[in-house]
Amino acid sequence: METAELLEITLRSLLVAGAATLLAALPAVPLGLWLALKGGGLLGRALLYAGMALPSVVVGLFLYLLLSRSGPLGGLGLLYTPYAMVLAEAVLAFPLIAAFVLSGARGRVEEVRLLVRSLGGKEAQVLPTLFWESRRTLAAALAAGFGGAISEVGAATLVGGDIRHHTRVLTTAIVVETRKGEVEAALALGMVLLGVAFLVTGLLLVLERE
Repeated sequence: METAELLEITLRSLLVAGAATLLAALPAVPLGLWLALKGGGLLGRALLYAGMALPSVVVGLFLYLLLSRSGPLGGLGLLYTPYAMVLAEAVLAFPLIAAFVLSGARGRVEEVRLLVRSLGGKEAQVLPTLFWESRRTLAAALAAGFGGAISEVGAATLVGGDIRHHTRVLTTAIVVETRKGEVEAALALGMVLLGVAFLVTGLLLVLERE
């Protein structure tokens, strides 16, 4: 594989996984904080933990049926595009991010509530204060979501189609090279994937310590 193509695939992997992480975080972070504020109910936790165990191929198949030409969203023309891959990876990252936020924020709710009350604040100010006080947890949650997104292969293959120069990412490229018997190329791609994942999650975890 040429260097230019490797850079293209790596950049696409970063963009797709990054966009998926941000898309998932928009609803996942408020949900995790809200569940923590409400005591982290058993049902909410059970649903999130079940979501974390969702097989990626099942998610991919469901989205494929939605986005295919005969599906209800087929008219959008998203199937076999990076946008479909972003959507699939966001679905998979959502429970990871929400569960991390819930787990990290649960232990701080009473502390934050007392802080707000001591400053003369109202109950409505507890949630935004909890968000700020849980910012380190948020960085860890984003790192977990990004790690899950960039390492995903099943759903990305089903809805992206692994089209060269269009939807091929590092994980699907590894599968292709392995099937061709190009084990050395597959291993090299695997090392790049590990390096990218460690670099980005490492940067997020550095922010966690700030």
